[in-house]
Amino acid sequence: MWALAPLIREWPGQSQHKRAVTGLAVLGALGSEEALRAIQVIADRVKFKALKEEAGRQIERIAADLGLSREQLADRLVPDFGLGEDAALVLDYGPRRFTVAFDEALKPFVTDEDGKPRKVLPKPGAKDDPDLAPAAYQRFTALKKELRAVAADQIARLEAAMTSTRSWSLEEFRRFFVDHALTRHLARRLVWTAETGGVHTGFRIAEDGSFSDAEDETVDLPADAAIRVAHPVHLGDAIAAWAEILADYEILQPFDQLDRPVLAFTEEELATGRLTRFEGAKADVGRVLGMTKRGWRRASPEDGGVEPGLAYKLPGGGYALIELDPGIYVGAIGETPEQTVRGVHLADHERYYWTAEETAKRARPKDVDAVTAAEVLGSLARLTGRS
Repeated sequence: MWALAPLIREWPGQSQHKRAVTGLAVLGALGSEEALRAIQVIADRVKFKALKEEAGRQIERIAADLGLSREQLADRLVPDFGLGEDAALVLDYGPRRFTVAFDEALKPFVTDEDGKPRKVLPKPGAKDDPDLAPAAYQRFTALKKELRAVAADQIARLEAAMTSTRSWSLEEFRRFFVDHALTRHLARRLVWTAETGGVHTGFRIAEDGSFSDAEDETVDLPADAAIRVAHPVHLGDAIAAWAEILADYEILQPFDQLDRPVLAFTEEELATGRLTRFEGAKADVGRVLGMTKRGWRRASPEDGGVEPGLAYKLPGGGYALIELDPGIYVGAIGETPEQTVRGVHLADHERYYWTAEETAKRARPKDVDAVTAAEVLGSLARLTGRS
């Protein structure tokens, strides 16, 4: 199976798209966790658009057949790499031992028996056990290689869950984050919220698996709580307290959470659908393209193969739109190294280059929630240097 998956990812580049689609069907028919995980990886990371979309459709079908959403299926497909037992985190060389730990990017490293971090795991020496040491060294080398891509995917999934305000039941949260041998190393670096009756209670996961609040006091979560990755919008004045706690425990976060900007639309912006504060700002085309990592999508090419801007689909309907000048030339991005933000609009449909008359008549999205507003404006602030 693992011999097939790399071939599927390569075949479209060899003009063998149909063979790749057939390979996907074979993985789907196998139906094992490993096969489904391979399809998930193709759907998330393959560079060939048609194959990526086909893998996405297949994952959607499989999830629906199981009565799950695509995100719920992805939760169940996260591997633990055999780290479920404490003994699996110990690299036994015989006369010396090393313990595996993980940094904020889920990159594994080791500490010695005195708890001192090592930059690299030492190679087995003459005094080490000739059987145990080489096996432990190879196991750690394989773990680093296997985790490289998985780590990036899990960090991206958690950040996307925060920006989309995805929730889990308390039972799901324990299964997929508190007790999971891999993802718990990321989950402990984040602040979470438990919502009941519209009230958000911030908490973190302590080393022993218990929950503690912004006062570093142990808390019990209601069984019916909806658990979310906390967005700063929901933490309010407690952000400073949380930042101090993480600093005290020397906890680094896998992505910007507590220091994420919290911005809001003005009444005028919501009324007119026009965000004048960003107009005229200039940005390197590379930074513009980087917006796609924050939920923005490049527009379809228009006359001359030029992409006129970027769109951010709003959960409640409608779009936030960035108009670019001169736009991005498909296949010749380097021809326009600098882009000017001609305008930023809120609209009920995707369209670029509005006239003043059209802007006045345009229907605008309603009830843009605070998290979405913060994400849209935060990404625009990073792009333009304005807030």
